[in-house]
Amino acid sequence: MTRKNVLIMGAAGRDFHNFNVFFRDKEEYNVVAFTATQIPNIQDRLYPPELAGKFYPKGIKIYDEGDLVKLIKELNVNEVVFSYSDITFNYVMTKASIVNAAGASFRLLGAEETMIKSTKPVVSIIAVRTGSGKSQTSRKIVQVLRDAGKKVVAIRHPMPYGDLNAQKVQRFGSLEDMDKHKCTIEEREEYEPHVVSGGVIYAGVDYEAILREAEKEADVIIWDGGNNDIPFYKSDLIFTVADPHRPGNEMTYYPGNTAMRLADVIILNKVDSANPDSIRLVRNNSRAINPKAQIIEAASPIKVENPELIEGKRVLVVEDGPTLTHGEMEYGAAMIAAWNYGAAEIIDPRPYTVSSITATYKKYPGIGKLLPAMGYGDEQMKDLEVTINNTDCDSVLIGTPIDLGKLLKINKPSTRVMYDLQEIGDNTVESVLKRKGII
Repeated sequence: MTRKNVLIMGAAGRDFHNFNVFFRDKEEYNVVAFTATQIPNIQDRLYPPELAGKFYPKGIKIYDEGDLVKLIKELNVNEVVFSYSDITFNYVMTKASIVNAAGASFRLLGAEETMIKSTKPVVSIIAVRTGSGKSQTSRKIVQVLRDAGKKVVAIRHPMPYGDLNAQKVQRFGSLEDMDKHKCTIEEREEYEPHVVSGGVIYAGVDYEAILREAEKEADVIIWDGGNNDIPFYKSDLIFTVADPHRPGNEMTYYPGNTAMRLADVIILNKVDSANPDSIRLVRNNSRAINPKAQIIEAASPIKVENPELIEGKRVLVVEDGPTLTHGEMEYGAAMIAAWNYGAAEIIDPRPYTVSSITATYKKYPGIGKLLPAMGYGDEQMKDLEVTINNTDCDSVLIGTPIDLGKLLKINKPSTRVMYDLQEIGDNTVESVLKRKGII
């Protein structure tokens, strides 16, 4: 048999999953390389032979996506499989054109081809864009299920930025587990809220092995999706979160548009802070894309621990990193808090950045005066700490889902901004779960 040479384009998440569930054990395919982008320092690694299976005794090399055309030619690639998310339709088709011109076919794997069946009910929470409000939606759904007496285990979209073998299956039931697994800021932002509320969350690389472990201690599995990726598991109920702060993105982003079409329920979030015309546009687009989906309108009201650190102060605004970078948000919860509580001035951190934080602004110049809480490893976390401490401001306003003050030594007063999902009207998460028979 002549095996088809395949290259998988990814960002240390969907790419590995697509390989594991679709390519790994198929003799007709020969995956010759992964490429990596979006996330810093995830290239120049090896997908290890222990995870790659019997056809790949030397593992599979991971290259920078910048070498894509060269790799297609040098490795005689027949097919390129696009496997990352939160990008425009134009971006995807530009990549397809580059691949086709280099002599290879271009492929997007479908939802059914990459979903694993669970023995337990699965509720999936996904989103149109990074930063839409998926985290608070997941927390709300988990709490409703727990209040109904269900034992809930969450499984998070992968973020394997370290030792892939060590990250095959990860279980987080305590804050100490996050220390043991040397979690980055980005990982902690997703895992810590579940753990602090008394829950358990799994993550890692091999999502069938992860699912089988989670099933042992769960009545209901929550798929806590990342970016705007589609679920890794066949779902009994899918909630998709839409964001009227980025109206129209639901029509033009991949796979956010797919996520809208898969939805049983569309959460139209942030209606308390978005422009009415934008809310109306997203509502109309939702109905046009997926007329069968129920729509829940929701607010994400913010709470500030120490509002006296905002009013009349010169503040440094720190927001969730991926939301500002490939999520392209122009502001987040911390900026809204700065406006609401009367900050005197928003301090521009760019004159004070160092190393990898400086590089982040060069790659994503649209971030502007906000500081993304980048922390994809110890070195970048240190760069973030130095940048914050260098900045000439009165106080630091932190809009990330975790308390950065516990991870970084910040040399000036700081306060957190928190937010939860608050449904508006009679159609709620609880009523949907009851109608579906999950509670």
